[in-house]
Amino acid sequence: QVQLQESGPGLVKPSQTLSLTCTVSGGSIKTNYYAWTWIRQPPGKGLEWMGDIAEIGTIYYSPSLKSRTSISRDTSKNQFYLQLTSVTPEDTAVYYCARLNYVLGTFGAWGQGTQVTVSS
Repeated sequence: QVQLQESGPGLVKPSQTLSLTCTVSGGSIKTNYYAWTWIRQPPGKGLEWMGDIAEIGTIYYSPSLKSRTSISRDTSKNQFYLQLTSVTPEDTAVYYCARLNYVLGTFGAWGQGTQVTVSS
């Protein structure tokens, strides 16, 4: 059973870069038909897809966040990463990593989420 776990600082200052790691266990991030996804949920708002990296390394970003977002991976560690630059308080959210089956269009596994607050 695949498990995902987010990690990273819970507090980031405005204008700095938010960096998160998702560690995957129980399955390889190189497995066919899966994309490894970052999703966030600001307080009082719905889920927002930020981007994902497919098993072959192809990366897709949300158009609204593309200029500030970078997703990468380390297959030797079975981890993938999120960097969000120039953060503002509006980037305060619970950040999730998840596994997307892009053939079925379903999210079959989620991390528990990590709260990130942007504040000075």
